[in-house]
Amino acid sequence: MAADLVDRAAIAADLERARSEFHRLLASTAPDEWAAPTNGTRWTNEQLLFHMVFGYMVVQRLLPLVRVFGRLPDRGSKAFARLLDAATTPFHAVNYHGSCAAARVYNRRRMGAKLDRVIAALQARLARESEASLHRGMHFPTRWDPYFRAWMTLEDVYRYPGRHFDHHARQLTITNPG
Repeated sequence: MAADLVDRAAIAADLERARSEFHRLLASTAPDEWAAPTNGTRWTNEQLLFHMVFGYMVVQRLLPLVRVFGRLPDRGSKAFARLLDAATTPFHAVNYHGSCAAARVYNRRRMGAKLDRVIAALQARLARESEASLHRGMHFPTRWDPYFRAWMTLEDVYRYPGRHFDHHARQLTITNPG
């Protein structure tokens, strides 16, 4: 049975790794780099940094969904995922423009504190999850994000933002990223 236990310490360490790395990125971004374009996105460095925070904020909203759908018949989350996949085009528009607008509120001076609060909340929630809940899952819209899989457990959702973070960190054009 020990092999079936979720490695919470590894998930918690990855959350902390991203938090520390994010603060290094914020501290090492030169004044002229905030508005610089990124590699492979339409965002500036500041907008993409906020989008990286947003990935963790999204997880806070996904956790209750997985908890609910994980207790329902499989067809419920499968239909929900199909519906979300059908809305991929508007999702991508909202995702892009939302991150542009939100970076004005959670700008370079506020986004680090926001990430700290979100990760602290995720860490606290992870510590309270039961093993059974971490193994429950649901279907996901695979067209929304390259790191969403067709079926994801609650454990997978806790691991998702680190992959999202690392993907986007490689797209930043910060000269001395810490």
